[in-house]
Amino acid sequence: MSQQKPKTKPKQQEDSSQIAYQGIRRMLYSKELAPGQKIAYRDLAERLQLSPTPIIQALKWMELQGFVNHEPNRGYSMAPFSLNEIEELYELRELIEPSLVPVTIQRVDKKGLAELKEALEAHLSAEREFYLKERLFKNREFHMTLASLSGKGTQIRILQNVFEMLFLKYGGNYLPMASLSSTDQEHQEIYDAVALRNVDRAQTVLKNHVTNVKVQVLASVKKMLAEQERSPF
Repeated sequence: MSQQKPKTKPKQQEDSSQIAYQGIRRMLYSKELAPGQKIAYRDLAERLQLSPTPIIQALKWMELQGFVNHEPNRGYSMAPFSLNEIEELYELRELIEPSLVPVTIQRVDKKGLAELKEALEAHLSAEREFYLKERLFKNREFHMTLASLSGKGTQIRILQNVFEMLFLKYGGNYLPMASLSSTDQEHQEIYDAVALRNVDRAQTVLKNHVTNVKVQVLASVKKMLAEQERSPF
């Protein structure tokens, strides 16, 4: 008796689902979708010029990632804004990033240092008048480059997901303008410590840097939420 081959999705369906997924991600980046917002998947299908099936598949993927909620008979909605979630995401950064420093410094070579230097300079040269998306992306690239030099694949993927949540779900741009200069300085100090292979210094500066950002972001978000509660609209 011949063995039945497992059923696989047609390639066209997989491609359409991926297009839908990337399209919804772009809408999150551009804040066309906000935390707590009801999702009309047929409207998404029309905007992305796709059928409803790949849209629903993409939303299911995003539900698994924590971006989307689904309730039977009520449909999909963006996961609600959560101050506790933001705090937990930064706490993960506080745990993961400094823990990778010793391995990074042990493994880093001239090529790795050049990559980290390039990421540092890209962040320093990004738009400075406002903390725009480009600067946020360059900020993330510096931290992810530093982490990636450790070669710790599982932790790197977890950290990548943390940044995805902060950037896609919350926009990532709650850092007050006053903190921009200190961020630049701290990034420079982190690079200098890694270049000197000073593990204690690199860990301390990095840990303090992430903690400082966490404190400032949470204060900014709390202020924003308080203003929203006072608003009559």
